Amino acid sequence: MEILAVDNISFQYPDMDEYVLDHFSMHVSEGDFVVVCGPSGCGKTTLLRLLKHELAPVGKQSGTITYAGKNVLDYDERTLIEDIGFVFQDPENQIVMDEVMQEIVFGMENLGYSNFEMRKRVAEMVHFFGMEDLLDKKPSELSGGQKQMLNLLSVLLLKPKVLLLDEPTSQLDPVAAKDLIVMLERLNKEMGMTIIIVEHRLEELFAIADQVVMMEKGAITYKGTSREVIESVYTNDDKQFIPYIPSVARLYLSEEKKPIQTGIPLTVKESKAWLASLDSKPKETHEQPIESILEHTKPLLSVKKAYFQYDRYAPLILKNLSLDIHPGEFFALVGGNGSGKTTLLKLCIGMIKAQRGSAKFAGKDIHKLKGKELYERMAYLPQNPQTYFVQDTIEKEMRSVMEQNDIQDGEQEMTNMLALFGIRHLRHRHPYDCSGGELQRAALACMLLAQPDILFVDEPTKGLDPIAKENFANVLKDLHEKGLTIVMVTHDIEFAAKHVERCAMLFDGEVTVDGTPDHLFKGNYFYTTAINRATRLSNRQEVLTLEEAFDQW
Repeated sequence: MEILAVDNISFQYPDMDEYVLDHFSMHVSEGDFVVVCGPSGCGKTTLLRLLKHELAPVGKQSGTITYAGKNVLDYDERTLIEDIGFVFQDPENQIVMDEVMQEIVFGMENLGYSNFEMRKRVAEMVHFFGMEDLLDKKPSELSGGQKQMLNLLSVLLLKPKVLLLDEPTSQLDPVAAKDLIVMLERLNKEMGMTIIIVEHRLEELFAIADQVVMMEKGAITYKGTSREVIESVYTNDDKQFIPYIPSVARLYLSEEKKPIQTGIPLTVKESKAWLASLDSKPKETHEQPIESILEHTKPLLSVKKAYFQYDRYAPLILKNLSLDIHPGEFFALVGGNGSGKTTLLKLCIGMIKAQRGSAKFAGKDIHKLKGKELYERMAYLPQNPQTYFVQDTIEKEMRSVMEQNDIQDGEQEMTNMLALFGIRHLRHRHPYDCSGGELQRAALACMLLAQPDILFVDEPTKGLDPIAKENFANVLKDLHEKGLTIVMVTHDIEFAAKHVERCAMLFDGEVTVDGTPDHLFKGNYFYTTAINRATRLSNRQEVLTLEEAFDQW
């Protein structure tokens, strides 16, 4: 039975010449698990918001959307609120209350649920999510991943028949992301819930999707089962969409040369079975000693035995934490949601001060760096780049930075930055009218105008499609080669494994281990890549990235 139908929908935002969706049609059967992917700005989020009628954006629209055989315009508001749930890309935009428990019951209270029904649902779902310890906290005290889980919990309490999710794993650590995907699979298979998910992290999703939709410029480019879409992309040698294919499938197709749809592996289990059928090759070790990647110079940034808690009676977020960052390093910090990664970044840029211990930049206490001395030498890109912007266009924001830093040849520098990040078309756009990936690139372009010594980035690949992520990596690589020191907090293990020089894992308030990506990620269950899980204990060389497999096999 068809539950959702999008027929010939076109949509255009006010004051924009191009259509975000252009004669778009899609049909979803009840109980389907649909994965929607495509470049940033291609219309994925707009599509989801149109499916959630109460959140439909303002603009010029044509075509029809039907739910359970009936036009969404003909439904009463309560039915659509309960039947179609929505989880935003940015969790901050969905939280409205000052306490976690109030946020959880907000939707049910507004719809007039009985006290008995609310207590029953909350007890069941809070236990299922394992969030009992967070009920008395304020949402502002939660990490980005915890806020996302809170939003999902709040939506599921209304027991929707259709669940729409806009990049729900973008702020989750690898363990939490895997748990979420497993839970969504259970909701789909055991409860029959129809799920439409927009995502850029696709390694786990192709294996459970009933339908994959690849979009470009507001229209569908490929549609079908996972293996049908993979075969179509490879048959057409479509360079735009090959990076969207899970790495285990790309490895298979690179070896087999011909697309054999029935044999394309989508999971680690399937890829291990295929790898076992291949001829073995000699195994060599290529691990680089940890010491060889460290600069034998005085640290640019040094944190020593730091302790920090947000209030007197709160648990310690950082305890006995020590970390050195050397000039010119490209360093990544990984760890679970709520482990203190963002707190450590705030300590490093002087936003907070450790209760005990020290944090020094170029030999000087960071909290003593003031005003221009601070923002000329450091740049910080937060998880939510919207918080960076105060002007109503990106060009005005860049001009503000140029005035603040007395930048010579500012017009040329601005033009170069816009071109470098591929956002020249966004020059006159309001920051809030940009997609998540576009907004992130715009914020980075603004702050790099000041030519800082060190760049701190918090989840920089969040919201980026595979092509944009690779372009972003090339930008960081170019900046790094020019001498910029980069410190990155990330949940994207594939990105860290491929690009950074040194990694560290934060656990229980301190850096528990650090080393090269090979030392840190190989052999793990969760904090590793899909390719590493597939090639471990195989008759081929164990590798960490797809590129490494191409080079060594």
